[in-house]
Amino acid sequence: MSLAAAEAASAEAVLAALEATWPPLRWHEAPGWRVAEGAGGGKRVSSGVALTRGAEPAALVAAQRALGQPALAMIRPGDDALDARLDAEGWRVVDPTVALAAPVARLAEVPPPLAAFEVAWPPLAVQAEIWAGGGVGAARLAVMERAAAPKLALLGRADDSPAATAYAACHGSLAMVHALEVLPAMRRKGIGQHLMRAAALWARRQGAEALAVLVTRANAPALALYRGLGMEQVAGYHYRLREESP
Repeated sequence: MSLAAAEAASAEAVLAALEATWPPLRWHEAPGWRVAEGAGGGKRVSSGVALTRGAEPAALVAAQRALGQPALAMIRPGDDALDARLDAEGWRVVDPTVALAAPVARLAEVPPPLAAFEVAWPPLAVQAEIWAGGGVGAARLAVMERAAAPKLALLGRADDSPAATAYAACHGSLAMVHALEVLPAMRRKGIGQHLMRAAALWARRQGAEALAVLVTRANAPALALYRGLGMEQVAGYHYRLREESP
């Protein structure tokens, strides 16, 4: 990876781009914490981020309870002491996630065939249907909608029919792809790769140096797809969830 691409896809850049391209409804301040209000948009937009090394878990619990959300913390690089403390206090690990990235120039070397199309925002109804089938409903579409970053939707086709969709947005020199969903009957046809290359072509026009994607460690097919494109791990995080007493 070139120096420019490596800098664009540093752990800090990935986390900043995540906030810009997949934003919560609003942020709330609590002692030692910044807490995202997600409005049902999933863990990425409903977790607390520690601002200090001595952030007290009780403050996060109270803030999340006030929002009607589970007590959920995002554990980022450098949060080792907090992670150990939450582990000792019985907070459960949830969704270990990795960020994979590659230089835009490399991914854009091979243009996708006429099976991947850029869709100016907002996405088409058929894309919303594909997302809904994969569990990406109205609340997550609202996350995409409120992102102020340059963005677009990508539509994949196979056998002359809509087959896949994805959302891409750019923050500075890093573009991110979220919510890549391929219809079950259309998988293993290379459509996911086509969408990623289409995203890279768009990202290059935005001036981005690198393209990144987030995937849980448990999602082996997605990891195989992205690594098959030469994408490398550049960051990682997980969540800690405090189980509520019955």
